[in-house]
Amino acid sequence: MARLFWLSDEAWALIEPRLPRGRPGKPRVDDRRVISGILHVLKVGCRWRDVPAEYGPATTIYNRYNRWSRRGVWQQLFEQIAASGEPPTELMIDSSHVKAHRSAAGGKGGSGNQAIGRSRGGRTSKIHCLADDRGRPIAFALTPGNLADITMAVPLISRVVPFKRLIADKAYDADRLRCWLKARRTTSVIPSTASRAVPYPLSRVAYKRRNMIERLFCRLKNWRRIATRYDRLARNYLAALALLAVATEWP
Repeated sequence: MARLFWLSDEAWALIEPRLPRGRPGKPRVDDRRVISGILHVLKVGCRWRDVPAEYGPATTIYNRYNRWSRRGVWQQLFEQIAASGEPPTELMIDSSHVKAHRSAAGGKGGSGNQAIGRSRGGRTSKIHCLADDRGRPIAFALTPGNLADITMAVPLISRVVPFKRLIADKAYDADRLRCWLKARRTTSVIPSTASRAVPYPLSRVAYKRRNMIERLFCRLKNWRRIATRYDRLARNYLAALALLAVATEWP
């Protein structure tokens, strides 16, 4: 049997004050136990019905995850915590593919509306992430896997206050993005593609720090329900990313 996952004291101290309060109806069961149960499922990749009895009824665990995903609670929790620190001066952006399991098929509106695309690699989704200079996620977006990395650059960066420096790989080398960043007084640390006749100057010392967002993706993909997408709904998969970031990256 897989080892049970429990929220650390540091993570609970960060999460507990920001949970919904004062809603009508029957009082909720132990929030820490239920959230730990959700994280256990994300960690081991089991079916919701197979959640260990130590966390309580499986229906309670799944209903809390799904209901709060529908209401945007997990995403709001992540956004509040990500915005609570000092504004970073340097951010990194990158994306990563995840394979969509056959159980992810059949979402409302079709696969395209649920951020699942088809390419030579099969059915995939793509996680777009903006991270700070400590390798902590600031913002997430999810698109079909066959969309270009640069597609979500402006929407993600627009969510945060202007900063001094953006670090990204060659997939983000586009004049329109560089000009847009320059208008925001943000320096681009992006290597030029081989097709450029005159490459842009690059600070290699700053670019070496891009490994932090690569390591962030490695940590996220240690969780089986992140490494493989089982959720039909894109909002549920994004909710899993938001909860995982709050519980493991920000404490």
